[in-house]
Amino acid sequence: MSNVNMDQASGLRRMHHNNRVKVIAVSGGKGGVGKTNVTLNVAGAMAAQGKRVMVLDADLGLANVDVMLGLRVHRNLSHVLAGECTLDDIIIEGPNGMMIVPATSGTQSMVELSAAQHAGLIRAFSEMKTAVDVLMVDTAAGISDMVLSFARAAQDIMVVVCDEPTSITDAYALIKILSKDHGVFRFKVVANMVRSLREGQELFAKLTRVTDRFLDTSLELVACIPYDTNLRQAVRKQKLIVDAFPKSPASLAFRALANKAASWPIPNQPGGHLEFFLESLLQKPVVIKEGSRE
Repeated sequence: MSNVNMDQASGLRRMHHNNRVKVIAVSGGKGGVGKTNVTLNVAGAMAAQGKRVMVLDADLGLANVDVMLGLRVHRNLSHVLAGECTLDDIIIEGPNGMMIVPATSGTQSMVELSAAQHAGLIRAFSEMKTAVDVLMVDTAAGISDMVLSFARAAQDIMVVVCDEPTSITDAYALIKILSKDHGVFRFKVVANMVRSLREGQELFAKLTRVTDRFLDTSLELVACIPYDTNLRQAVRKQKLIVDAFPKSPASLAFRALANKAASWPIPNQPGGHLEFFLESLLQKPVVIKEGSRE
């Protein structure tokens, strides 16, 4: 084991204060499906219940969490990776007391981190002193190495889909590469911006028809978030819909999803559970060669 990895491993072992962290990655395969809105509203609803929730804006090149919430950011992850400050120094408070780890926007070098920067990000988390119950990772769109790293390291992956052919195609591509190349077989699906419960179920059925045929995966429909004109109003106000319009249909659905997510079991990994997340980020993926199945 290299000195860098030894330092990281010892750092991870010190994370006793973060032993029961639930890590949820929110992804979608493509942009425009409402992934960040899902992340923030579920996080906001959990925080309102008294959970210590942290949102990591993992769209490292096109960060938008702080903009969506109207938060002023002075330092972000790029400053942590440059060694100018610690992760604790950049955490900003969002709605209902949730914590935001801001990324940077319009910085090409942050889009694909080098191995040393990736290790630096993990080390920054391992040295974090802030206590967290739930870490929600808002990944970038697409299937870059960074998206795949965060997704395979999380305990639960929420795949957000909407009723567009490209959304289903891209969600399938994400699920395919995570299952075939990274050993991830369980996915939680959120049907977003649907006109009815039935539309959400049909959307899920479209996705499972292809995954059941070609992949060895288990998909679970965990929420159907209704299309809600109040959402655009909330976004304009730079507020969460669960706060701005608490009785609106989407708010009720987000709160129900937050309650459900809070009850998902945390796997019994040895040592701390944020350690498990970080150690998974460190591991090289095991590529399983498949036969002729597509």
